[in-house]
Amino acid sequence: MHKSQLHIIDTTLRDGEQAPGVVFSLNEKLKIAALLDEAGVKELEVGMPMMGENEQAVICEIVRSGFNFESTCWGRATEEDMLAAEKTGAGRMNISFPVSDIQQRAIDKDRNWVMNRIRPMMAFARQRFDFIAVGAQDASRADTSFLHEFISTCLFYGADRIRIADTVGTLNPLSTMDLFKWLNTHFPGFDFEFHGHNDLGMATANTVSAALAGCSSASVTVNGLGERAGNACLEEVVAAMKVSAQTDCGIQLDKLQTLCKTVADLSWRKIHESKPIVGEMVCRHESGIHCRSLVKDELSYQAFNPKDFGRETELVFGKHSGSGGLNHFLRSKGILISKEQLTDVVSRMKDAAQKAEKTMDFNEVLMLLK
Repeated sequence: MHKSQLHIIDTTLRDGEQAPGVVFSLNEKLKIAALLDEAGVKELEVGMPMMGENEQAVICEIVRSGFNFESTCWGRATEEDMLAAEKTGAGRMNISFPVSDIQQRAIDKDRNWVMNRIRPMMAFARQRFDFIAVGAQDASRADTSFLHEFISTCLFYGADRIRIADTVGTLNPLSTMDLFKWLNTHFPGFDFEFHGHNDLGMATANTVSAALAGCSSASVTVNGLGERAGNACLEEVVAAMKVSAQTDCGIQLDKLQTLCKTVADLSWRKIHESKPIVGEMVCRHESGIHCRSLVKDELSYQAFNPKDFGRETELVFGKHSGSGGLNHFLRSKGILISKEQLTDVVSRMKDAAQKAEKTMDFNEVLMLLK
């Protein structure tokens, strides 16, 4: 893998479905998997086989459907979870260990239990899977010296990747960068994955910060779907990497609109109209000053070319509109009016929008011309 390219691991079908009230059927999971595959995602965390035979059957179907991505199962550090995963035919396993004291106490375990489980679990996994990722659950709140010992031992026994999980989203971009600089200093060249949660609204920023500090992989979900405030958003992370960090994650950006809308519909979680990248308002403009500049250059008041993301720049009309944007719009429809008429229409449009407390569509603007 090219050093600068962030490897995207989508966990919508696992961590995304853990969002309260979200349940995907087999056909829905296949539909989401197909869209992720089409968008170019190279690895999917496809589920938790220990949930039972139905989940195993669904994962089995995904694994043997001929998709291009690698399929990874998630499980706890137990033989039972790995045996369940083995039944699915998935070639990859993510084994999760609690590495913070608070997570260990919550399940009546301690650091010694964690350390004593690594060797047998790695040996058990190595006999059954081609690729072993180890999840350091709640790594962001773990004792640094213990985290170092844990990672060192996992690497000694053959871990292919270590997931650094910000399980309750307490990191910020600066502390995330510090953490990954520390990791890369002590474990140079190793494949670390960042798994960010959005409890404080920083999951996307933290994921990008991790990548900029040398993290090579990131697990994300479509629309940030997940428990509590959700996870880092696939669409936001790849867009931020492309536009802000000038790094291509290998994802087809023009496929994101359909992908996000489909997941929103199937999860019954409406996309906020102002949500970055895929919200309906993201490329819509009313301000007269903005519209006049956008007519000349679409990047004047937009971070990216909407066409790159399968979108179009939209100019709408209302209280804040000016004559420049309106005149351009009318001309694009073959309607030419005098400067005096334009001034009059803009004045009446502002008054009408103020009274209606909303923007106006094309037909409503045309009515003002009569």
